[in-house]
Parts: sequence; structure tokens; C-alpha cells
Amino acid sequence: MTAWLLDPGVLHLNHGSFGATPAAVLEAQQRIQERIELNPTQFFLEGEYQERLDQTRRAVARFVGADEAGLVFVTNATAGVNGVLRSLEPSLKPGDEILVTDHEYNACANAAVVSASRAGAVVTTAQVPFPLEHRRDVVDAVLAAVTDRTRVLLIDAVTSATGLVLPVAELAAQLEPDVRVLVDAAHAPGMIDFDVARLGASYVTANCHKWMCSAKGAAFLWVRPDRRDDVYPAVISHGYNGGWPSAGGHLHAQFDWTGTHDPSAWLTIPDALAAVEAMHPDGWPGVRSAIRELCLRGRDVLIEALSIEPSAPADMIGAIASVPLPSAAHSGSAIFDPLMGALRDRHGIEVPVFTWPAPPDRVLRISAHLYNQPGDYDRLAEALAAELGA
Repeated sequence: MTAWLLDPGVLHLNHGSFGATPAAVLEAQQRIQERIELNPTQFFLEGEYQERLDQTRRAVARFVGADEAGLVFVTNATAGVNGVLRSLEPSLKPGDEILVTDHEYNACANAAVVSASRAGAVVTTAQVPFPLEHRRDVVDAVLAAVTDRTRVLLIDAVTSATGLVLPVAELAAQLEPDVRVLVDAAHAPGMIDFDVARLGASYVTANCHKWMCSAKGAAFLWVRPDRRDDVYPAVISHGYNGGWPSAGGHLHAQFDWTGTHDPSAWLTIPDALAAVEAMHPDGWPGVRSAIRELCLRGRDVLIEALSIEPSAPADMIGAIASVPLPSAAHSGSAIFDPLMGALRDRHGIEVPVFTWPAPPDRVLRISAHLYNQPGDYDRLAEALAAELGA
């Protein structure tokens, strides 16, 4: 674990929530911060910031299959979702619908509710089964919830609580352009083979601090060419009236400067891509394959320990996977089950246990990255047996 700063006394099985940043990337971030502080005026106002941001944009665009003109940076995928939804509010009419699934990340579902309420629109929910047997179950559930008033579909590329890789491209192919598809791809880049342009969606936002392992606070938003003129960040700044001298077109002018902030997390993304690529002899394809195989192995261990069937087919699993746990009468938290604290405090294991879809039902979600080992999941299974009385 020398490449990482993770506490060696804790078993970390929760990469999916916040990522983990290699030590070399944090060192690169510190160098950037020191450079800024040497002369902030020079860095921000005399071209260096914009030049380094554009270099980072090129690296990210190559990695995720995007064109540079449509790619901008935000602090996290939630900020990207908020920017798009706020931009869409003027086009929504009373009675229009924003469609989400019941697996949608709570923060982004909340953003949909607020934008809908401002416009007099409503949020509707597609009930996606879990456990499920086939990708088609997702497509059928979402399409069944589409009506002639559906204007936007907000959907995860990889769901947070349930760890499912959703068939976004299939849905976009059937819904676009009549229904604008906004993809919350928070977990996707670095975890699965991911190409934003091939998804066919209007908007794609994703984190770089999760599976790409940049410093925390780095994410991007990509907008399809025909949708770019009317998209703005949630924070309006100098670019709105041409006050920020970006040469990259409308999107860059709006998003590249939304006020003074620390851009070092964004600027570490190329360092992160290089650092993680060097950790596997086959580079990023090898990384993705290794962490997926490790996750599937961990899921198999838990399935056997809990004497349950798989909750989803293997082709819907990336490097995070969730398994249902026995219901618990004490599972009263809106988000996390007390079992999560017990696993941490009594067994030294950090792994999320969500009350999902609502108490008393709950799921446990494992993650895998290169700092994990197969035996980690055996240890988790032993701890679960002790806590559940198996």
C-alpha cells in the first residue's frame, strides 16, 4: 500500500464513495498549490492557469472519448447535474416530467426535485427491480415510465447504492432527441470502458476523484454539440458576458472561471492518470480488468457466505457490487445502517451498508481497487458472520 496513504490498520473496501488518491498525485497537487501561492496574480491572470487547464482538458478528453470543446470541469458530478438541470429550467413547462430511477443518487434526485418545482414540472420515478436478471429489465422499467410529458431522463451510468452498470446507451438510442438524457456517470471513468460520445446522451457528468484517482474535488461535464449553447454552470460568473478571456467557446467561457477557488485538484488529473496506469503492466485496460475481477470474486465470497443468489448478472458489475442483507428491525437510518459502524469499530473494516430502498431493507456494497487483495473479502465475510450470527 506504499503508493497510497490509506491507514494500513483499516481494511478499505469503500473506494466507491470518495476514491483514494495516490501519494504521488497528492505531491503533485502540493507543487501546484505552491506554484499558485508564489504569485497568484500571475498564475490566474497572465495565462498560466488557462494553459494548464486546457492541457488537463485535452488529457481528460482523450481518456473518456470526448471532444475538448464540449468538456468543462466542475468540482463533482452533483455540481454537473445541478448545472444542467438549472440550465433546462426555462425550457420546462408546467406538467412536464423529469424522469429518474429509484436507484438514483439522492443528491442528484434532490436537484431534479428542486428544478422541477421551480418550473412547475414534476419528477417521476421508474421502479427498477433489484435483484434483477437481465439488463433488459432496466430498459423495460425506464421505458414503461416514459410519457408524452417526459422531457429529461436523469440516470446513473453506475448506480451508487446498488452498484449496477446501467444500459445507458440503449436507453439514449430510444429516447434521444425527444427526451434529453442526462447521465450521472460519477463512478464510470476509470472503472469501466467508458466513451462519452458513444453513449448518445445530451449530457454526461462524472467524477475524476473516484476511479481515476485524482485529488478530491475534480469532475467534468460534457455536453453534446447540439446542446451546448444553452448550458451554464450553477454559479454564474464573468464568462456570462464575455468577461473571462477563454478562447474555447461558450462552454469554456462559462465554466473555466466561476470565481476564485483552488484548481489544483483539476490540474492533478493528468498525474493521476499516469500514476494509476503505471500500477499495472497492461496500463488502464489492465487496471479495469483487474479491479473488476477482484470485485466479482469478492461478490462471490459474499454470495456464498450469505447463501443468496447473485443480485445482477456479471455483465452489469464493474468494480463495485452490492448484496442484499437480512432485514433488521433496528435499521432506522435514512442512509446508513448501524452494521456499518459495527464492521468499522469491531472489525476494522470500512464498507458501506445502506438502508435501501428503505428501512428495514439494506444492502452492503463492496468496492475494489489495486490496493485491495482477494483475502480482504474473506475477512469481510468472516466479520459479517460474526455480526449476523451466521
